[in-house]
Amino acid sequence: MDCSAMLDHHSCNGVCGCCGALRPRYKRLVDNIFPEDPEDGLVKTNMEKLTFYALSAPEKLDRIGAYLSERLIRDVSRHRYGSADSGEVKPIVCTGQLRRASAAETVCRMPSPTASPAKFVKFANIEEDTPSYHRSYDFFVSRFSEMCHSSHDDPEIRTKIRMSGIKGLQGVVRKTVNDELQANIWDPQHMDKIVPSLLFNLQHAEEAESRSPSPLQATEKEKESPAELAERCLRELLGRAAYGNIKNAIKPVLIHLDNHSLWEPKIFAVRCFKIIMYSIQPQHSHLVIQQLLGHLDANSKSAATVRAGVVEVLSEAAVIAASGSVGPTVLEVFNTLLRQLRLSIDYELTGSYDCAVSIGTKIIKEHEERMFQEAVIKTIGTFASTLPTYQRSEVMLFIMSKVPLPSLHHALDTGKAGENRNRLTQIMLLKSLLQVSIGFQCTNMLTALPSSFLDRLLSPALMEDPEIRLFVLEILISFIDRQGNRHKFSTVSTISDISVLKLKVDKCSRQDTVFMKKHAQQLYRHIYLTCKEEGNLQSHYEALYSMLALISIELANEEVVVDLIRLVLAVQEVAQINEDNLPVYNRCALYALCAAYLNLISQLTTVPAFCQHIHEVIDMRQKEAMYLLPEDIFVERPRLTRSLDRLGPEVLFRQSKISEVLGGSGYNSDRLSTPYIPQLTDEDRLSKRKSIGETISLQVEVESRNSPEKEERAPAEEITYETLKKAIVDSVAVEEQERERRRQVVEKFQKAPFEEIAAHCGARATLLQSKLNQIFEITIRPPPSPSGTITAAYGQPQNHSIPVYEMKFPDLCVY
Repeated sequence: MDCSAMLDHHSCNGVCGCCGALRPRYKRLVDNIFPEDPEDGLVKTNMEKLTFYALSAPEKLDRIGAYLSERLIRDVSRHRYGSADSGEVKPIVCTGQLRRASAAETVCRMPSPTASPAKFVKFANIEEDTPSYHRSYDFFVSRFSEMCHSSHDDPEIRTKIRMSGIKGLQGVVRKTVNDELQANIWDPQHMDKIVPSLLFNLQHAEEAESRSPSPLQATEKEKESPAELAERCLRELLGRAAYGNIKNAIKPVLIHLDNHSLWEPKIFAVRCFKIIMYSIQPQHSHLVIQQLLGHLDANSKSAATVRAGVVEVLSEAAVIAASGSVGPTVLEVFNTLLRQLRLSIDYELTGSYDCAVSIGTKIIKEHEERMFQEAVIKTIGTFASTLPTYQRSEVMLFIMSKVPLPSLHHALDTGKAGENRNRLTQIMLLKSLLQVSIGFQCTNMLTALPSSFLDRLLSPALMEDPEIRLFVLEILISFIDRQGNRHKFSTVSTISDISVLKLKVDKCSRQDTVFMKKHAQQLYRHIYLTCKEEGNLQSHYEALYSMLALISIELANEEVVVDLIRLVLAVQEVAQINEDNLPVYNRCALYALCAAYLNLISQLTTVPAFCQHIHEVIDMRQKEAMYLLPEDIFVERPRLTRSLDRLGPEVLFRQSKISEVLGGSGYNSDRLSTPYIPQLTDEDRLSKRKSIGETISLQVEVESRNSPEKEERAPAEEITYETLKKAIVDSVAVEEQERERRRQVVEKFQKAPFEEIAAHCGARATLLQSKLNQIFEITIRPPPSPSGTITAAYGQPQNHSIPVYEMKFPDLCVY
């Protein structure tokens, strides 16, 4: 063997032919596979002999591999690449130890990858015939990753080296990703090298949108680009990822974007995650969302631009994930985003990530935090748009529960800083809720606006902040508008023919009727009180008009129409009496709002006498008081008058006249002639209004609320400090009396004899039955309708109910 090691292979057969017969058989078989001319390739027949021998004597595999490695190393050291580069090594791939000894050692001993980068690629792409139990690819992953980061001075050589490294990684992934006998390529130690190497090459491509949802065959030109090759390799890698491997594949991406500060331009980050979302299996999409949310939490004290970049990527990923699954973490997504929103508000107010300005802390730019907040709100809307209706309802309830509101059971933050924090939090969460409610479609208003949600939503409608009140109105409009009529009421006007609006109208459903019976008075009260706010702007009156119009179209029956007319006439009275000392613009805006709505509802009801009265008043205003019409008020430069105290009755809508003309068409004239008075609650008193006296005066001045045409009015009761003090003390006494009464009732039912309790309950049942009989007498026998009903505006004409005993049933229906 020493002699054969010293002699060249080409002279061994001639000079030392006698010695060759003494060599072991496996060495002779290995020597015979190499041709005399290295460029001719391996001898195929001799390869088959060596393969047969290796299969017949498995115990010789180690020796065969060691000797073959020795031959290949010697050829490589002498720059004889013809033998080392031959693809005919494939027939002995059945012996895992042999290929390990030959190929791995060959690659390890290569002097430079630039000399022959194809060696890496050809080895990595060798197809497996049998599994290998002992092969390790750690070295190959490291070496190929190193090649992917080549910084050779020659651009052409650098490109070739990088492409060889990418192809090598691709080959390693193909060989190991689905082979359970190999080392797990998804381990962090491998992913931390493979993924950054691919992203490094992808980063040098032109910033462009991902081409398609799935990998496509690249053209020859694309194969020459390391960036395109890296993208295809990354798509293939992620496409093979199973449920448990997604985290290990995504984490290196996040770390790479952090280390190279690629969140701030966010173009490359968005592109990377589009590739990821389109490449992974759709049912795994929510895992990527979870990873991004966790990364956002981990970077909660990073710069606002970095957090905004993560949120933008979340928004883009959510749209793609909608085709698959957002997963079981819906509320977790919104909880994380809302938490980040509140943290950003704290950062903005304190100017520091530590919520307290101190030496050495990083100063925060307010405009960057606002930019981040807008990005979070946009992302919340994007996520919500991908959810089904029932989940969006849950999300809206969840967001509303986070809004800090004044109530009987919850206290707000106190002090100047606390008020600012409350206000910003309220605005941001209501903006988020508005984003979620846009495009929300529901058939049942009872499920869309349950009592718990509606109560909390309407509470901010009475706050002093005009921006908050406007958000509440916009949210309500989004819920009510189910036919897409909202944009048709964007301009407040007294249009003479509403048919040009092409309104989409449907008959009021039974569920909507139940909803209005339950919540109508609550809605009316908040509309009425919102109209009285001094800080209202043109946008508020436009939103109020849209809301009144949409209720009339979406939720109105005969009773609702009557109540809405009463409400609007009460608003006109607010402008006329001016108890709240409203500015001239606000009073003119209320007059204009009433004119626009009554013009709309008169054409919807199609009662000729009603339409005639409304048009007469509008015509009179056009001649004498243009400042009472929306066309002159809701403009950039409204024309106002100096005084509104001397308006004649001819320019006002008269409640007695409207009650008369509608009563003759079957509407409830008694209810129409009754002035609207809101029913106030404790929540109204807790709202930040100008004074509590305003709230109490609504109750003590009931006698003063008459129709607009009445000239003499009872003087309002004067509200003094003693009156307020007495009201507060009386309320405490009433609570004590109520508590004592309840205690006595409980004690009575515990100690009184059964006969006394039965008699007491029987008397109450008799009283209840008598009241029910009175109600039935009123509702079952309404007055006849000689002329008009609500027609096509609300769908089909509505017929009045008749007593049960007058109904004619078929014989088969009578038992």
